[in-house]
Amino acid sequence: MISHGKEIAVFTGNANPALAKDICSSLFINPGNCSITQFADGECSVSIYEPVRGKDVFIVQSTCNPVNDSLMELLIMIDAMRRASAGRITAVIPYFGYARQDRKAKSRDPISAKLVANLITTAGADRVLTMDLHAAQIQGFFDIPVDNLLGSHLFVKHFTKMFGKGNEDVMVVSPDVGSTARARAFSMKLGVNMAIVDKRRERANQSEVMNIIGSVEGKTCIILDDIVDTAGSLCGAAKAIKEIGGAKEVYACVSHGVLSGPAIQRIRESSIEHLLLLDTIPYPKNAEPLDKISYVSAAPVFAEAIRRIYEEVSIANMFDT
Repeated sequence: MISHGKEIAVFTGNANPALAKDICSSLFINPGNCSITQFADGECSVSIYEPVRGKDVFIVQSTCNPVNDSLMELLIMIDAMRRASAGRITAVIPYFGYARQDRKAKSRDPISAKLVANLITTAGADRVLTMDLHAAQIQGFFDIPVDNLLGSHLFVKHFTKMFGKGNEDVMVVSPDVGSTARARAFSMKLGVNMAIVDKRRERANQSEVMNIIGSVEGKTCIILDDIVDTAGSLCGAAKAIKEIGGAKEVYACVSHGVLSGPAIQRIRESSIEHLLLLDTIPYPKNAEPLDKISYVSAAPVFAEAIRRIYEEVSIANMFDT
Protein backbone atom coordinates (compact mmCIF):
# COMPACT_ATOMS: atom_id res chain seq x y z
CA MET A 1 0.00 0.00 0.00
CA ILE A 2 1.27 3.46 -0.94
CA SER A 3 0.92 5.60 2.16
CA HIS A 4 2.59 8.83 1.07
CA GLY A 5 0.41 9.49 -2.00
CA LYS A 6 3.31 10.91 -4.03
CA GLU A 7 3.85 10.41 -7.74
CA ILE A 8 6.88 8.49 -8.95
CA ALA A 9 9.40 9.84 -11.48
CA VAL A 10 12.52 8.13 -12.88
CA PHE A 11 15.20 10.23 -14.54
CA THR A 12 18.50 9.21 -16.09
CA GLY A 13 21.86 10.73 -16.83
CA ASN A 14 24.07 9.88 -19.80
CA ALA A 15 25.88 6.94 -18.17
CA ASN A 16 23.40 4.16 -18.97
CA PRO A 17 20.11 5.45 -20.43
CA ALA A 18 19.30 2.01 -21.90
CA LEU A 19 19.17 0.46 -18.43
CA ALA A 20 17.01 3.34 -17.16
CA LYS A 21 14.63 2.85 -20.09
CA ASP A 22 14.33 -0.87 -19.28
CA ILE A 23 13.69 -0.05 -15.62
CA CYS A 24 10.90 2.32 -16.63
CA SER A 25 9.44 -0.32 -18.94
CA SER A 26 9.35 -2.78 -16.05
CA LEU A 27 7.58 -0.14 -13.93
CA PHE A 28 5.18 0.72 -16.80
CA ILE A 29 6.09 4.41 -16.66
CA ASN A 30 7.81 6.83 -19.03
CA PRO A 31 11.31 8.14 -18.26
CA GLY A 32 11.42 11.67 -16.84
CA ASN A 33 11.85 14.45 -19.38
CA CYS A 34 15.28 16.04 -18.97
CA SER A 35 18.49 16.72 -20.84
CA ILE A 36 22.10 16.63 -19.72
CA THR A 37 24.55 18.47 -21.94
CA GLN A 38 27.88 20.24 -21.65
CA PHE A 39 28.86 23.85 -22.05
CA ALA A 40 31.72 24.72 -24.39
CA ASP A 41 34.23 24.53 -21.54
CA GLY A 42 33.06 21.04 -20.50
CA GLU A 43 30.85 22.03 -17.56
CA CYS A 44 27.76 19.88 -17.06
CA SER A 45 24.37 21.45 -17.78
CA VAL A 46 21.14 19.85 -16.52
CA SER A 47 17.63 20.86 -17.61
CA ILE A 48 14.47 19.30 -16.11
CA TYR A 49 11.42 19.73 -18.35
CA GLU A 50 8.64 18.56 -16.05
CA PRO A 51 7.50 19.40 -12.50
CA VAL A 52 8.93 17.22 -9.72
CA ARG A 53 7.51 19.08 -6.72
CA GLY A 54 6.53 16.55 -4.07
CA LYS A 55 7.36 13.57 -6.29
CA ASP A 56 9.30 10.45 -5.33
CA VAL A 57 12.26 10.92 -7.69
CA PHE A 58 14.72 8.19 -8.71
CA ILE A 59 17.87 9.19 -10.63
CA VAL A 60 19.52 6.31 -12.51
CA GLN A 61 23.20 6.97 -13.10
CA SER A 62 26.21 4.66 -12.90
CA THR A 63 29.43 6.48 -12.05
CA CYS A 64 31.29 4.71 -14.84
CA ASN A 65 33.52 5.91 -17.68
CA PRO A 66 33.86 8.87 -18.02
CA VAL A 67 33.82 8.51 -14.25
CA ASN A 68 34.15 12.13 -13.15
CA ASP A 69 31.66 13.40 -15.76
CA SER A 70 29.15 10.75 -14.71
CA LEU A 71 29.62 11.63 -11.04
CA MET A 72 29.15 15.35 -11.67
CA GLU A 73 26.02 14.66 -13.72
CA LEU A 74 24.58 12.70 -10.80
CA LEU A 75 25.44 15.40 -8.25
CA ILE A 76 24.02 18.22 -10.37
CA MET A 77 20.84 16.25 -11.12
CA ILE A 78 20.35 15.62 -7.40
CA ASP A 79 20.84 19.32 -6.70
CA ALA A 80 18.40 20.28 -9.45
CA MET A 81 15.74 17.96 -8.04
CA ARG A 82 16.26 19.24 -4.50
CA ARG A 83 15.94 22.86 -5.62
CA ALA A 84 12.80 21.91 -7.56
CA SER A 85 11.26 20.65 -4.28
CA ALA A 86 11.20 16.93 -5.05
CA GLY A 87 9.55 15.02 -2.22
CA ARG A 88 12.30 12.39 -1.93
CA ILE A 89 15.40 11.79 -4.04
CA THR A 90 16.90 8.33 -4.46
CA ALA A 91 20.22 8.03 -6.27
CA VAL A 92 20.07 4.75 -8.20
CA ILE A 93 23.74 3.92 -8.84
CA PRO A 94 23.96 0.50 -10.55
CA TYR A 95 27.77 0.74 -10.52
CA PHE A 96 29.33 2.77 -7.71
CA GLY A 97 32.62 4.19 -8.96
CA TYR A 98 35.59 4.84 -6.64
CA ALA A 99 34.43 1.83 -4.57
CA ARG A 100 37.87 0.22 -4.78
CA GLN A 101 39.34 3.20 -2.89
CA ASP A 102 37.60 2.20 0.32
CA ARG A 103 40.60 2.22 2.69
CA LYS A 104 44.14 3.49 3.11
CA ALA A 105 46.32 0.86 1.44
CA LYS A 106 49.46 2.87 2.18
CA SER A 107 50.47 6.09 3.88
CA ARG A 108 48.79 9.29 2.70
CA ASP A 109 46.20 7.49 0.59
CA PRO A 110 42.75 9.09 0.30
CA ILE A 111 39.57 7.17 1.04
CA SER A 112 37.82 8.33 -2.10
CA ALA A 113 34.74 6.13 -1.64
CA LYS A 114 33.95 8.03 1.56
CA LEU A 115 34.45 11.36 -0.21
CA VAL A 116 32.02 10.35 -2.96
CA ALA A 117 29.50 9.26 -0.32
CA ASN A 118 29.80 12.69 1.32
CA LEU A 119 29.30 14.44 -2.03
CA ILE A 120 26.14 12.48 -2.83
CA THR A 121 24.71 13.14 0.63
CA THR A 122 25.61 16.84 0.55
CA ALA A 123 24.08 17.23 -2.92
CA GLY A 124 20.73 16.30 -1.40
CA ALA A 125 20.08 12.58 -1.95
CA ASP A 126 17.75 11.02 0.62
CA ARG A 127 18.81 7.43 -0.04
CA VAL A 128 21.02 5.36 -2.34
CA LEU A 129 20.17 2.22 -4.31
CA THR A 130 23.10 0.31 -5.76
CA MET A 131 24.21 -3.20 -6.70
CA ASP A 132 27.11 -5.43 -5.60
CA LEU A 133 29.28 -2.85 -3.86
CA HIS A 134 32.95 -3.78 -4.07
CA ALA A 135 33.15 -3.55 -0.27
CA ALA A 136 30.07 -3.93 1.92
CA GLN A 137 31.41 -1.44 4.47
CA ILE A 138 30.88 1.39 1.96
CA GLN A 139 27.25 1.39 3.09
CA GLY A 140 28.57 2.77 6.38
CA PHE A 141 30.24 5.68 4.59
CA PHE A 142 26.80 7.20 4.01
CA ASP A 143 24.68 9.01 6.59
CA ILE A 144 21.56 8.13 4.57
CA PRO A 145 19.96 4.72 3.90
CA VAL A 146 21.77 2.52 1.36
CA ASP A 147 20.24 -0.54 -0.27
CA ASN A 148 22.84 -2.84 -1.82
CA LEU A 149 21.15 -5.22 -4.25
CA LEU A 150 22.59 -8.60 -5.26
CA GLY A 151 23.12 -9.50 -8.89
CA SER A 152 24.31 -13.05 -8.29
CA HIS A 153 20.83 -14.58 -8.37
CA LEU A 154 20.58 -13.52 -12.03
CA PHE A 155 23.71 -15.56 -12.70
CA VAL A 156 22.26 -18.44 -10.70
CA LYS A 157 19.26 -18.57 -13.03
CA HIS A 158 21.51 -18.56 -16.09
CA PHE A 159 23.88 -21.31 -14.97
CA THR A 160 21.10 -23.43 -13.49
CA LYS A 161 19.57 -23.53 -16.96
CA MET A 162 22.97 -24.47 -18.43
CA PHE A 163 24.17 -27.09 -15.95
CA GLY A 164 21.27 -27.77 -13.59
CA LYS A 165 21.41 -27.48 -9.81
CA GLY A 166 23.73 -29.64 -7.73
CA ASN A 167 25.83 -30.76 -10.71
CA GLU A 168 28.89 -32.54 -9.30
CA ASP A 169 30.94 -31.70 -12.40
CA VAL A 170 30.58 -27.95 -11.77
CA MET A 171 32.52 -25.81 -9.30
CA VAL A 172 32.40 -22.14 -8.38
CA VAL A 173 35.79 -20.45 -8.10
CA SER A 174 36.57 -17.30 -6.16
CA PRO A 175 39.22 -15.26 -8.05
CA ASP A 176 40.82 -14.18 -4.75
CA VAL A 177 40.48 -14.65 -1.01
CA GLY A 178 38.57 -11.37 -0.63
CA SER A 179 35.70 -12.65 -2.79
CA THR A 180 35.31 -15.90 -0.86
CA ALA A 181 32.09 -14.96 0.95
CA ARG A 182 30.43 -13.88 -2.31
CA ALA A 183 31.52 -17.06 -4.09
CA ARG A 184 30.42 -19.28 -1.19
CA ALA A 185 26.90 -17.85 -1.25
CA PHE A 186 26.81 -18.27 -5.03
CA SER A 187 28.00 -21.89 -4.86
CA MET A 188 25.39 -22.71 -2.21
CA LYS A 189 22.63 -21.39 -4.48
CA LEU A 190 23.93 -23.59 -7.30
CA GLY A 191 24.42 -26.51 -4.95
CA VAL A 192 28.06 -27.08 -5.95
CA ASN A 193 31.48 -27.00 -4.32
CA MET A 194 33.88 -24.06 -4.29
CA ALA A 195 37.58 -23.41 -4.89
CA ILE A 196 39.76 -20.32 -4.40
CA VAL A 197 42.49 -18.79 -6.52
CA ASP A 198 45.32 -17.64 -4.27
CA LYS A 199 47.15 -14.68 -5.80
CA ARG A 200 49.57 -11.94 -4.86
CA ARG A 201 48.93 -8.48 -6.30
CA GLU A 202 52.17 -6.70 -7.15
CA ARG A 203 50.68 -3.33 -8.16
CA ALA A 204 47.43 -1.80 -9.39
CA ASN A 205 45.75 -3.68 -12.27
CA GLN A 206 48.40 -6.41 -12.16
CA SER A 207 48.43 -9.64 -10.21
CA GLU A 208 50.43 -12.85 -10.00
CA VAL A 209 48.48 -16.06 -9.55
CA MET A 210 50.08 -18.44 -7.10
CA ASN A 211 47.96 -21.61 -6.72
CA ILE A 212 44.48 -23.12 -6.49
CA ILE A 213 42.91 -23.97 -3.14
CA GLY A 214 40.65 -26.92 -3.85
CA SER A 215 40.56 -29.59 -6.55
CA VAL A 216 39.13 -28.41 -9.89
CA GLU A 217 40.62 -31.16 -12.06
CA GLY A 218 38.23 -32.21 -14.80
CA LYS A 219 35.56 -29.79 -13.59
CA THR A 220 33.59 -27.09 -15.34
CA CYS A 221 34.48 -23.97 -13.35
CA ILE A 222 32.53 -20.73 -12.94
CA ILE A 223 34.49 -17.71 -11.75
CA LEU A 224 32.39 -15.16 -9.87
CA ASP A 225 33.62 -11.60 -9.34
CA ASP A 226 32.13 -8.15 -8.82
CA ILE A 227 34.30 -6.06 -11.18
CA VAL A 228 36.32 -6.78 -14.32
CA ASP A 229 38.45 -3.77 -15.19
CA THR A 230 41.52 -4.51 -17.33
CA ALA A 231 40.72 -8.25 -17.04
CA GLY A 232 44.26 -9.18 -15.98
CA SER A 233 43.16 -10.84 -12.74
CA LEU A 234 40.18 -12.59 -14.31
CA CYS A 235 42.12 -13.98 -17.27
CA GLY A 236 45.05 -14.92 -15.03
CA ALA A 237 42.70 -16.82 -12.73
CA ALA A 238 41.13 -18.64 -15.68
CA LYS A 239 44.60 -19.59 -16.96
CA ALA A 240 45.63 -20.93 -13.56
CA ILE A 241 42.41 -22.91 -13.17
CA LYS A 242 43.04 -24.69 -16.45
CA GLU A 243 46.84 -24.99 -16.47
CA ILE A 244 47.52 -25.51 -12.76
CA GLY A 245 44.21 -26.93 -11.61
CA GLY A 246 43.45 -28.99 -14.71
CA ALA A 247 39.87 -27.80 -15.11
CA LYS A 248 37.86 -28.96 -18.13
CA GLU A 249 36.52 -25.52 -19.04
CA VAL A 250 36.11 -22.09 -17.46
CA TYR A 251 33.17 -19.70 -17.50
CA ALA A 252 33.02 -16.35 -15.75
CA CYS A 253 30.28 -14.06 -14.46
CA VAL A 254 30.93 -10.53 -13.24
CA SER A 255 28.51 -7.89 -12.00
CA HIS A 256 30.25 -4.82 -13.40
CA GLY A 257 32.07 -4.90 -16.73
CA VAL A 258 34.32 -1.83 -16.66
CA LEU A 259 36.42 -3.33 -19.49
CA SER A 260 39.20 -0.75 -19.56
CA GLY A 261 42.26 -0.67 -21.81
CA PRO A 262 43.31 -4.16 -22.98
CA ALA A 263 40.41 -5.95 -21.29
CA ILE A 264 38.52 -7.04 -24.41
CA GLN A 265 41.67 -8.25 -26.15
CA ARG A 266 42.70 -10.19 -23.05
CA ILE A 267 39.30 -11.83 -22.78
CA ARG A 268 39.39 -12.69 -26.47
CA GLU A 269 42.74 -14.47 -26.05
CA SER A 270 41.93 -16.05 -22.67
CA SER A 271 40.83 -19.57 -21.82
CA ILE A 272 37.42 -18.28 -20.70
CA GLU A 273 34.65 -19.97 -22.68
CA HIS A 274 32.14 -17.22 -22.01
CA LEU A 275 31.89 -14.10 -19.84
CA LEU A 276 28.50 -13.07 -18.49
CA LEU A 277 28.03 -9.47 -17.33
CA LEU A 278 25.21 -7.40 -15.89
CA ASP A 279 24.26 -4.26 -17.81
CA THR A 280 25.12 -1.92 -14.92
CA ILE A 281 27.80 -0.48 -17.25
CA PRO A 282 27.33 -0.23 -21.04
CA TYR A 283 29.70 -2.04 -23.39
CA PRO A 284 32.62 0.30 -24.21
CA LYS A 285 31.91 2.67 -27.06
CA ASN A 286 33.82 2.06 -30.30
CA ALA A 287 34.93 -1.39 -29.06
CA GLU A 288 34.48 -4.37 -31.36
CA PRO A 289 31.75 -6.78 -30.25
CA LEU A 290 33.04 -9.99 -28.74
CA ASP A 291 31.04 -13.22 -28.95
CA LYS A 292 32.57 -14.36 -25.66
CA ILE A 293 30.78 -11.55 -23.80
CA SER A 294 27.04 -11.33 -23.21
CA TYR A 295 24.83 -9.35 -20.85
CA VAL A 296 22.00 -10.11 -18.44
CA SER A 297 19.62 -7.26 -17.66
CA ALA A 298 19.57 -5.99 -14.08
CA ALA A 299 16.53 -3.83 -14.85
CA PRO A 300 13.93 -6.18 -13.31
CA VAL A 301 15.82 -6.24 -10.01
CA PHE A 302 16.16 -2.44 -9.88
CA ALA A 303 12.55 -1.96 -10.94
CA GLU A 304 11.33 -4.23 -8.14
CA ALA A 305 13.52 -2.44 -5.60
CA ILE A 306 12.30 0.96 -6.80
CA ARG A 307 8.69 -0.24 -6.60
CA ARG A 308 9.22 -1.42 -3.02
CA ILE A 309 10.93 1.81 -1.97
CA TYR A 310 8.12 3.84 -3.56
CA GLU A 311 5.42 1.76 -1.88
CA GLU A 312 7.29 1.83 1.46
CA VAL A 313 7.65 -1.97 1.43
CA SER A 314 10.68 -3.82 2.74
CA ILE A 315 13.22 -5.02 0.15
CA ALA A 316 15.06 -7.23 2.64
CA ASN A 317 13.40 -10.42 1.39
CA MET A 318 13.94 -9.84 -2.33
CA PHE A 319 16.76 -12.39 -2.50
CA ASP A 320 15.60 -14.93 0.09
CA THR A 321 14.69 -17.44 -2.60
